[in-house]
Order: sequence, then C-alpha cells, then structure tokens
Amino acid sequence: MQGMTEEEHLAVTATMKHIALLMDEIGWQTAFAELTEAQVRALIEEAVEGFREAMADIARAQTPEVPF
Repeated sequence: MQGMTEEEHLAVTATMKHIALLMDEIGWQTAFAELTEAQVRALIEEAVEGFREAMADIARAQTPEVPF
C-alpha cells in the first residue's frame, strides 16, 4: 500500500472524532472481542462514512469558487 496523502491523513483525523463519539456510547472499557456484530458494523460504517464525508469536505474546501 502506498503512503497516504495529506488530505487522507486529515480525513482519518476527522473520522477518529466520529468513532470516538460512538465508542463513548459503547464504552471504552469494552474489549473488541466483546463487541456485538451490530457494534462492529456500526464502527465500520462510521469509519467509512466519516472518511467519505471528510474527503468530500476537504475537496470542496480546495475547489476554487466559480466566479459566475
């Protein structure tokens, strides 16, 4: 796997914040092996969706505004 771009690093950082909120609900003391299927699915979905949203936000911020 190739190295990550600066944008991808920023997106990962943004995604970590979303996952942390979900982990607050689950409980940080919960061992990974104790997670339910639904909890694991929720964590994966949050990671994927959070990354997509962050990358889209970064792309919008880097796109110059059309003057018309």
